[in-house]
Amino acid sequence: MACQLTQGRCSRTLQSCKPYAAMVSLQFGYAGMNIITKVSLNHGMSHYVLVVYRHAFATLSIAPFALFLERKVRPTMTFSIFLQIFVLGLLGPVIDQNFYYAGLKFTSPTFSCAMSNMLPAMTFVMAVLFRMEKVNMKKLIYQAKVVGTLVTVAGAMLMTLYKGPIVELVWSKKMHPQGTVAVEADDKDWVKGSIFLIIATLAWASLFVLQAETLKKYAAQLSLTTLVCFMGTLQAIVVALVMERKKPSAWNIGLDTNLLAAAYAGIVTSGIAYYMQGLVIEKKGPVFASAFSPLMMIIVAVIGSFVLAEKIYMGGVLRGVLIVGGLYSVLWGKYRENKERKEKEAMSLPVAVKDEVLEVDKMEIEKEKPATEA
Repeated sequence: MACQLTQGRCSRTLQSCKPYAAMVSLQFGYAGMNIITKVSLNHGMSHYVLVVYRHAFATLSIAPFALFLERKVRPTMTFSIFLQIFVLGLLGPVIDQNFYYAGLKFTSPTFSCAMSNMLPAMTFVMAVLFRMEKVNMKKLIYQAKVVGTLVTVAGAMLMTLYKGPIVELVWSKKMHPQGTVAVEADDKDWVKGSIFLIIATLAWASLFVLQAETLKKYAAQLSLTTLVCFMGTLQAIVVALVMERKKPSAWNIGLDTNLLAAAYAGIVTSGIAYYMQGLVIEKKGPVFASAFSPLMMIIVAVIGSFVLAEKIYMGGVLRGVLIVGGLYSVLWGKYRENKERKEKEAMSLPVAVKDEVLEVDKMEIEKEKPATEA
């Protein structure tokens, strides 16, 4: 009996750790995408065309799994679900990715990731507006969530106004003694890039909220991911044809970093990420799923200083701390809210637990009877 209880606890612990492990893994995937994509954009890749190729790769990579694994459980397609999938394709592949890549082109990977840390705050605001989150300003936990949201947004907005001195890192000094950095070109427009990134983050937050609602009606994550990527590919083709109509050569792609960026972003951060994100949202909700973005900023800052010789500014560090502080104020409020809810639900658990224990005891007695009688 003790062994069974121990195994049960271990199993529950592993199950509870899965969403955390999934979201941490995704941040490493997103970080790699930021670095590889920045290199591709620096080499002249059109971000409109990159979005098309990215989601074409995503569709082709995940469609076989959806067709085979969910052929018996795929819900019936209705017009309402189709409309939601159409909007998801517009929010994620088209609006989010195009504006994010445009913002990345005008700024840097670390700056882009730092601005993306507004995602949990924006997701929380939208979840409140759509009544997926509750707010009662008389309680501390809700005050923490609201204040954290305001601090996060303020920190992100201030990043566009002040850079501060460069933070010299030991390895970046050794690797680039002259201090010349390719990604810190003079033609960067940080304000324009910031606006693009804010629009992208707003679209991303909207995708989180709508995806959570869509999964309630269409509970087939692989199929939903495939349909969103496919719909996004079609929409992105239209956008790219319009924006690159005077430059047909923008569609050319070879065995280079452009192909690597499209394949990596499509397979890892669209196909796999959309699927894993859907699983986590279904289990933990959109606010939890968006809460791990600060980890991506740290990963990109370290890798970017190695690979791209990216400069890190003191202003960015300070506001990064401000953003993360506000973010985890939101998360603390979310954690306390979930804990209170579970405690209320657990009010009736002792009776059930007693019944389970009695049932286990009866089974043990029945098993021991033959041995005793013998």
